[in-house]
Amino acid sequence: MRLLLIGNYGVGNLGDEALKEYFLTTFPDVEWTVVSARPAPGEYPRLPMGMRSFLLPWWRTLRAYRMCDAVIFGGGSLFTDTESLFACILWYWHVCVGRLCGKPVYFAFQGIGPFRSRIGEWLARRAARMASFFSVRDASSRKRLDSWNLNTKVVLSFDPIFTLFDKHKYNDCSKKVFVIIPRFNASATFRNLAAERARSGGFDAVRILSLQPESADEQRTCVQLARATGGMVVPIRSLDDLGSEVCAATFVLAQRYHGALAALALGRDFAVVPQREGDKLSMLRELQGYEEQCKRLVENGEDALRDALQHVEEIAK
Repeated sequence: MRLLLIGNYGVGNLGDEALKEYFLTTFPDVEWTVVSARPAPGEYPRLPMGMRSFLLPWWRTLRAYRMCDAVIFGGGSLFTDTESLFACILWYWHVCVGRLCGKPVYFAFQGIGPFRSRIGEWLARRAARMASFFSVRDASSRKRLDSWNLNTKVVLSFDPIFTLFDKHKYNDCSKKVFVIIPRFNASATFRNLAAERARSGGFDAVRILSLQPESADEQRTCVQLARATGGMVVPIRSLDDLGSEVCAATFVLAQRYHGALAALALGRDFAVVPQREGDKLSMLRELQGYEEQCKRLVENGEDALRDALQHVEEIAK
Protein backbone atom coordinates (compact mmCIF):
# COMPACT_ATOMS: atom_id res chain seq x y z
CA MET A 1 0.00 0.00 0.00
CA ARG A 2 1.51 3.28 -1.15
CA LEU A 3 0.40 6.42 0.69
CA LEU A 4 1.32 10.05 0.11
CA LEU A 5 1.85 11.84 3.45
CA ILE A 6 1.27 15.60 3.44
CA GLY A 7 1.69 18.04 6.33
CA ASN A 8 3.52 21.14 7.45
CA TYR A 9 6.80 19.25 7.35
CA GLY A 10 10.22 20.69 6.61
CA VAL A 11 9.73 24.10 8.26
CA GLY A 12 11.83 23.31 11.34
CA ASN A 13 8.91 22.98 13.76
CA LEU A 14 9.46 20.16 16.27
CA GLY A 15 5.77 19.30 16.58
CA ASP A 16 5.23 18.86 12.85
CA GLU A 17 8.39 16.76 12.46
CA ALA A 18 7.27 14.56 15.38
CA LEU A 19 3.93 14.00 13.64
CA LYS A 20 5.71 12.90 10.48
CA GLU A 21 7.82 10.40 12.43
CA TYR A 22 4.70 9.16 14.20
CA PHE A 23 3.11 8.11 10.91
CA LEU A 24 6.29 6.57 9.52
CA THR A 25 6.92 4.46 12.64
CA THR A 26 3.36 3.61 13.70
CA PHE A 27 2.36 2.31 10.27
CA PRO A 28 5.54 0.51 9.11
CA ASP A 29 3.68 -1.76 6.67
CA VAL A 30 2.84 1.29 4.52
CA GLU A 31 5.15 2.49 1.75
CA TRP A 32 5.19 6.21 2.61
CA THR A 33 6.05 9.09 0.31
CA VAL A 34 6.46 12.39 2.19
CA VAL A 35 5.73 15.85 0.80
CA SER A 36 7.78 18.55 2.55
CA ALA A 37 8.54 22.27 2.36
CA ARG A 38 12.27 21.40 2.40
CA PRO A 39 12.49 17.83 1.15
CA ALA A 40 15.04 15.52 2.74
CA PRO A 41 16.50 12.75 0.56
CA GLY A 42 13.66 10.54 -0.59
CA GLU A 43 11.00 13.22 0.04
CA TYR A 44 9.13 15.38 -2.46
CA PRO A 45 8.50 19.15 -2.62
CA ARG A 46 5.13 20.77 -2.17
CA LEU A 47 3.16 21.68 -5.26
CA PRO A 48 4.09 25.16 -6.53
CA MET A 49 2.37 28.24 -5.12
CA GLY A 50 4.84 30.95 -6.17
CA MET A 51 7.76 31.71 -8.47
CA ARG A 52 10.41 30.25 -6.14
CA SER A 53 8.51 26.97 -5.69
CA PHE A 54 8.31 26.54 -9.48
CA LEU A 55 12.08 26.04 -9.46
CA LEU A 56 11.71 22.87 -7.35
CA PRO A 57 11.03 19.53 -9.09
CA TRP A 58 7.29 19.64 -8.32
CA TRP A 59 6.57 17.44 -11.35
CA ARG A 60 7.99 14.53 -9.31
CA THR A 61 5.30 15.25 -6.71
CA LEU A 62 2.60 15.02 -9.40
CA ARG A 63 3.98 11.61 -10.34
CA ALA A 64 3.85 10.59 -6.66
CA TYR A 65 0.16 11.58 -6.62
CA ARG A 66 -0.50 9.37 -9.62
CA MET A 67 1.43 6.41 -8.19
CA CYS A 68 -0.04 6.40 -4.66
CA ASP A 69 -3.13 4.55 -3.46
CA ALA A 70 -4.36 7.36 -1.18
CA VAL A 71 -3.40 10.80 0.12
CA ILE A 72 -3.06 11.33 3.90
CA PHE A 73 -2.98 14.77 5.51
CA GLY A 74 -1.16 13.81 8.68
CA GLY A 75 -1.80 15.81 11.82
CA GLY A 76 -1.52 19.46 12.74
CA SER A 77 -3.82 22.44 12.24
CA LEU A 78 -3.45 22.78 8.50
CA PHE A 79 -6.75 24.50 7.76
CA THR A 80 -6.70 27.69 9.80
CA ASP A 81 -6.04 31.26 8.75
CA THR A 82 -5.10 32.50 12.23
CA GLU A 83 -1.61 33.41 10.97
CA SER A 84 -2.14 33.49 7.21
CA LEU A 85 -4.81 32.74 4.61
CA PHE A 86 -2.01 31.27 2.50
CA ALA A 87 -2.12 28.04 4.54
CA CYS A 88 -5.75 27.34 3.61
CA ILE A 89 -5.04 28.05 -0.07
CA LEU A 90 -1.95 25.82 -0.07
CA TRP A 91 -3.60 22.76 1.48
CA TYR A 92 -6.79 23.18 -0.55
CA TRP A 93 -4.64 23.10 -3.70
CA HIS A 94 -3.06 19.82 -2.56
CA VAL A 95 -6.48 18.30 -1.80
CA CYS A 96 -7.80 19.28 -5.24
CA VAL A 97 -4.84 17.67 -7.03
CA GLY A 98 -5.39 14.47 -5.06
CA ARG A 99 -9.02 14.31 -6.12
CA LEU A 100 -8.17 15.23 -9.74
CA CYS A 101 -5.80 12.25 -9.73
CA GLY A 102 -8.67 10.06 -8.54
CA LYS A 103 -7.16 9.32 -5.11
CA PRO A 104 -9.11 9.09 -1.84
CA VAL A 105 -8.11 11.87 0.57
CA TYR A 106 -7.80 11.13 4.29
CA PHE A 107 -7.47 13.72 7.06
CA ALA A 108 -5.94 12.22 10.23
CA PHE A 109 -5.64 13.86 13.69
CA GLN A 110 -6.46 17.28 12.29
CA GLY A 111 -7.25 20.58 13.96
CA ILE A 112 -9.71 22.67 11.94
CA GLY A 113 -9.96 26.43 12.48
CA PRO A 114 -10.45 28.90 13.94
CA PHE A 115 -10.95 31.23 10.99
CA ARG A 116 -10.62 34.99 10.62
CA SER A 117 -11.96 35.15 7.06
CA ARG A 118 -14.87 33.72 5.13
CA ILE A 119 -12.60 32.58 2.32
CA GLY A 120 -10.43 30.59 4.75
CA GLU A 121 -13.47 28.79 6.14
CA TRP A 122 -14.89 28.25 2.64
CA LEU A 123 -11.65 26.60 1.47
CA ALA A 124 -11.58 24.35 4.54
CA ARG A 125 -15.21 23.36 4.06
CA ARG A 126 -14.67 22.53 0.39
CA ALA A 127 -11.61 20.44 1.25
CA ALA A 128 -13.50 18.60 4.00
CA ARG A 129 -16.30 17.72 1.58
CA MET A 130 -13.75 15.95 -0.64
CA ALA A 131 -12.45 13.77 2.23
CA SER A 132 -13.05 10.03 2.43
CA PHE A 133 -11.96 9.90 6.09
CA PHE A 134 -11.73 12.52 8.80
CA SER A 135 -10.40 12.36 12.36
CA VAL A 136 -9.88 15.46 14.50
CA ARG A 137 -7.74 16.06 17.57
CA ASP A 138 -10.13 18.26 19.56
CA ALA A 139 -13.82 18.74 20.27
CA SER A 140 -13.89 22.27 18.83
CA SER A 141 -12.79 20.96 15.43
CA ARG A 142 -15.42 18.24 15.52
CA LYS A 143 -18.14 20.74 16.42
CA ARG A 144 -17.05 22.94 13.53
CA LEU A 145 -17.11 20.04 11.06
CA ASP A 146 -20.47 18.79 12.36
CA SER A 147 -21.95 22.20 11.58
CA TRP A 148 -20.87 21.73 7.96
CA ASN A 149 -23.08 18.61 7.55
CA LEU A 150 -20.45 16.48 5.86
CA ASN A 151 -21.29 13.13 4.31
CA THR A 152 -18.14 11.68 5.91
CA LYS A 153 -18.24 10.56 9.55
CA VAL A 154 -15.92 12.63 11.76
CA VAL A 155 -13.93 10.62 14.33
CA LEU A 156 -12.99 12.39 17.57
CA SER A 157 -9.39 11.61 18.53
CA PHE A 158 -6.47 13.47 20.11
CA ASP A 159 -2.96 14.48 19.07
CA PRO A 160 -0.98 11.20 18.79
CA ILE A 161 2.24 12.86 20.01
CA PHE A 162 0.63 12.81 23.47
CA THR A 163 1.28 9.06 23.75
CA LEU A 164 4.99 9.40 22.91
CA PHE A 165 5.84 11.10 26.22
CA ASP A 166 6.65 8.75 29.11
CA LYS A 167 7.06 10.42 32.51
CA HIS A 168 8.96 7.36 33.80
CA LYS A 169 11.65 7.92 31.17
CA TYR A 170 12.90 11.21 32.60
CA ASN A 171 14.48 12.27 35.89
CA ASP A 172 12.69 14.74 38.14
CA CYS A 173 14.55 17.87 39.19
CA SER A 174 14.95 18.91 42.83
CA LYS A 175 15.14 22.61 41.88
CA LYS A 176 12.23 24.93 41.27
CA VAL A 177 12.35 25.49 37.49
CA PHE A 178 10.18 27.78 35.38
CA VAL A 179 9.95 26.68 31.72
CA ILE A 180 8.81 29.13 29.03
CA ILE A 181 7.86 27.84 25.56
CA PRO A 182 7.22 30.76 23.16
CA ARG A 183 6.20 31.00 19.54
CA PHE A 184 8.40 32.91 17.11
CA ASN A 185 5.71 35.64 17.15
CA ALA A 186 4.97 35.48 20.89
CA SER A 187 2.35 38.02 21.89
CA ALA A 188 3.02 40.94 24.23
CA THR A 189 0.61 39.33 26.71
CA PHE A 190 2.73 36.18 26.74
CA ARG A 191 6.02 38.08 27.13
CA ASN A 192 4.67 40.22 29.98
CA LEU A 193 3.20 37.22 31.79
CA ALA A 194 6.51 35.33 31.48
CA ALA A 195 8.47 38.26 32.94
CA GLU A 196 5.98 38.74 35.78
CA ARG A 197 5.95 35.04 36.68
CA ALA A 198 9.75 34.85 36.59
CA ARG A 199 10.01 37.79 39.01
CA SER A 200 7.36 36.64 41.46
CA GLY A 201 7.60 32.84 41.35
CA GLY A 202 10.74 32.34 43.47
CA PHE A 203 12.27 30.00 40.90
CA ASP A 204 15.79 28.61 41.09
CA ALA A 205 16.10 28.65 37.31
CA VAL A 206 14.27 29.88 34.22
CA ARG A 207 14.57 28.01 30.90
CA ILE A 208 13.27 29.23 27.56
CA LEU A 209 12.67 26.33 25.16
CA SER A 210 12.93 27.02 21.43
CA LEU A 211 10.96 24.41 19.47
CA GLN A 212 11.90 26.05 16.16
CA PRO A 213 15.55 26.87 16.90
CA GLU A 214 16.60 27.53 13.30
CA SER A 215 14.07 30.35 12.92
CA ALA A 216 15.68 33.81 13.12
CA ASP A 217 12.39 35.28 14.39
CA GLU A 218 12.21 32.73 17.19
CA GLN A 219 15.84 33.32 18.10
CA ARG A 220 15.10 37.04 18.55
CA THR A 221 12.01 36.29 20.62
CA CYS A 222 13.93 33.91 22.88
CA VAL A 223 16.74 36.43 23.40
CA GLN A 224 14.19 39.09 24.36
CA LEU A 225 12.57 36.72 26.85
CA ALA A 226 15.98 35.77 28.27
CA ARG A 227 16.74 39.45 28.95
CA ALA A 228 13.33 40.03 30.53
CA THR A 229 13.36 36.91 32.74
CA GLY A 230 17.05 36.19 33.36
CA GLY A 231 16.50 32.79 31.78
CA MET A 232 18.63 30.54 29.60
CA VAL A 233 17.63 29.67 26.03
CA VAL A 234 17.58 25.93 25.30
CA PRO A 235 17.24 24.77 21.65
CA ILE A 236 14.94 21.73 21.38
CA ARG A 237 15.50 19.39 18.46
CA SER A 238 13.81 16.16 19.56
CA LEU A 239 10.87 14.94 21.60
CA ASP A 240 13.33 13.48 24.10
CA ASP A 241 14.85 16.95 24.59
CA LEU A 242 11.40 18.43 25.08
CA GLY A 243 10.29 15.68 27.48
CA SER A 244 13.43 15.98 29.58
CA GLU A 245 13.15 19.76 29.96
CA VAL A 246 9.42 19.78 30.66
CA CYS A 247 9.66 16.91 33.14
CA ALA A 248 12.22 18.96 35.12
CA ALA A 249 9.85 21.93 35.31
CA THR A 250 7.85 23.08 38.31
CA PHE A 251 5.67 25.25 36.09
CA VAL A 252 5.34 25.64 32.31
CA LEU A 253 4.07 28.69 30.42
CA ALA A 254 3.48 27.85 26.76
CA GLN A 255 2.28 29.48 23.57
CA ARG A 256 3.18 26.43 21.51
CA TYR A 257 0.70 23.58 21.25
CA HIS A 258 3.17 20.69 21.54
CA GLY A 259 4.96 22.38 24.43
CA ALA A 260 1.70 22.50 26.39
CA LEU A 261 0.89 18.97 25.20
CA ALA A 262 4.16 17.72 26.72
CA ALA A 263 3.29 19.38 30.04
CA LEU A 264 -0.14 17.74 29.99
CA ALA A 265 1.28 14.30 29.17
CA LEU A 266 4.00 14.55 31.84
CA GLY A 267 1.72 15.83 34.57
CA ARG A 268 3.32 19.26 34.98
CA ASP A 269 1.39 22.33 36.07
CA PHE A 270 1.10 24.69 33.13
CA ALA A 271 -0.65 27.72 31.70
CA VAL A 272 -1.23 28.71 28.09
CA VAL A 273 -1.71 32.02 26.29
CA PRO A 274 -3.79 31.36 23.16
CA GLN A 275 -3.20 33.48 20.09
CA ARG A 276 -6.93 33.67 19.67
CA GLU A 277 -9.92 32.56 21.74
CA GLY A 278 -10.99 29.07 20.72
CA ASP A 279 -7.68 28.06 19.13
CA LYS A 280 -5.95 24.73 19.67
CA LEU A 281 -4.23 25.85 22.88
CA SER A 282 -7.42 26.89 24.62
CA MET A 283 -8.70 23.40 25.31
CA LEU A 284 -5.44 21.84 26.54
CA ARG A 285 -5.55 23.57 29.92
CA GLU A 286 -9.01 22.10 30.53
CA LEU A 287 -7.75 18.54 29.99
CA GLN A 288 -5.58 18.31 33.10
CA GLY A 289 -6.75 15.30 35.07
CA TYR A 290 -8.12 13.58 31.96
CA GLU A 291 -4.87 12.05 30.69
CA GLU A 292 -6.28 8.50 30.43
CA GLN A 293 -9.21 9.72 28.37
CA CYS A 294 -6.73 11.48 26.05
CA LYS A 295 -4.84 8.21 25.54
CA ARG A 296 -8.06 6.39 24.70
CA LEU A 297 -8.96 9.09 22.18
CA VAL A 298 -5.59 8.61 20.44
CA GLU A 299 -6.23 4.85 20.30
CA ASN A 300 -9.70 5.53 18.91
CA GLY A 301 -8.20 7.63 16.12
CA GLU A 302 -5.54 5.01 15.33
CA ASP A 303 -8.10 2.19 15.17
CA ALA A 304 -10.37 4.23 12.91
CA LEU A 305 -7.50 5.08 10.57
CA ARG A 306 -6.34 1.46 10.40
CA ASP A 307 -9.87 0.34 9.51
CA ALA A 308 -10.06 2.97 6.78
CA LEU A 309 -6.66 1.99 5.40
CA GLN A 310 -7.75 -1.64 5.16
CA HIS A 311 -10.31 -0.52 2.61
CA VAL A 312 -7.56 1.26 0.63
CA GLU A 313 -5.41 -1.86 0.79
CA GLU A 314 -8.21 -4.05 -0.54
CA ILE A 315 -8.68 -1.71 -3.50
CA ALA A 316 -4.92 -1.59 -4.12
CA LYS A 317 -4.78 -5.37 -4.32
